[in-house]
Amino acid sequence: MALWGGPARGSGPGPRPGPGVRVFTVTELTRRIQEALRQGLGRFWVEGEVSGLKKSAPGHLYFDLRDAGAVLPCVIWRSTAARLRFLPEEGLRALALGGLEVFEPRGRYQLTVDRLEPQGLGALALRLEQLKRRLAAEGLFDRARKRPIPFLPRRVGVVTSPTGAAVKDMIGVLLRRFPNLAILLCPVRVQGDGAAAEIAEGIARMNRRGDLDVLIVGRGGGSAEDLAAFNEEIVVRAIAASRVPVISAVGHEVDVTLADLAADLRALTPSEAAERAVPVQADLLELLGALSRRMERALRMRLEHLRRRLDLLHRSRGLNRPLERVRLDHQRLDELAARLTQAPRLLAARLRERLGRAGAQLEALDPRRVLERGYSMTLKDGAVVRSVAALRPGDRVTTWLADGEFSSEVGDVHERTA
Repeated sequence: MALWGGPARGSGPGPRPGPGVRVFTVTELTRRIQEALRQGLGRFWVEGEVSGLKKSAPGHLYFDLRDAGAVLPCVIWRSTAARLRFLPEEGLRALALGGLEVFEPRGRYQLTVDRLEPQGLGALALRLEQLKRRLAAEGLFDRARKRPIPFLPRRVGVVTSPTGAAVKDMIGVLLRRFPNLAILLCPVRVQGDGAAAEIAEGIARMNRRGDLDVLIVGRGGGSAEDLAAFNEEIVVRAIAASRVPVISAVGHEVDVTLADLAADLRALTPSEAAERAVPVQADLLELLGALSRRMERALRMRLEHLRRRLDLLHRSRGLNRPLERVRLDHQRLDELAARLTQAPRLLAARLRERLGRAGAQLEALDPRRVLERGYSMTLKDGAVVRSVAALRPGDRVTTWLADGEFSSEVGDVHERTA
């Protein structure tokens, strides 16, 4: 198959394609290239760093895989993206399995990814970290929503495998600490397909009972894959939604599951969970005995104190000679009556004395007494004239004397100089 490419750059017009020369349309050529790529390369793995990640409205993922020398456009269709165990992130080094296709409207090749695996960090760990961040953003791990474990529960629920060592450890510890404790077991699978759904349903079933005070959820130790059910979103949400306080009892000390973060209290092992759930009955009985003895001693001391007070009252003069107290009260009443009789007379005398002093003061201040000593008082328009500055020639004034008054007209007015 030959293609006519036209004249070289810089030359004159070349010959047109002759008979038998195939001329492709752009669409035909693009499809031929796509077919050649599919047949020549097939499906293959390629490694690079995720860059420019975008998600379209329908749910398709578009990004580039790049290294130091080149960039490869990639697409993950929505149906494939829904099956991924993790979502790609910006800057992640990944292995992509797929085949090259040509995006015909733009004539650009791209890798259609069928499978994506992270490099350096396992898919399970990356998926777990992404789920942890999302649930933490919803507040499912907040300390503020955690509830205290009841001090003395009457009924304890346990959600775990009925055949593992963990359930034996928990029940053994619970009954040793509190022999007559009521324990209700909800048997579930704790690993493998469907285990997470069984655990979540077991938690919901225990909550529907309405008679449990605390709930222990967990299993014995194991590998990360064995503990995977306790990292599932359905289990975390069931624990967060539980009305009964939950103690996580996943048997591991180093790794922390999402169930541990959502629980109201985390125990490192199933045995520790049982220890945190109930106190030791023998210790409580010993404490009650000690408190009872202390109360008995306190009551005896109180009775002895009251007995001494009663003895003092018995020997007191008030109880031995009660009539003497009555006579003393009568005497005080007589004294008060006498004082009440004398009080009005004494008060009247004091008031008369004060009234006499006030009358003498008023008498001394009476202006008529001053006039009797030869002084006079001049008034103008009914007001006392206190200064010549208040007078003008021709003003009519009235002058008061001790034995009468007269009117006159002001002639000259002269101020006295010092």
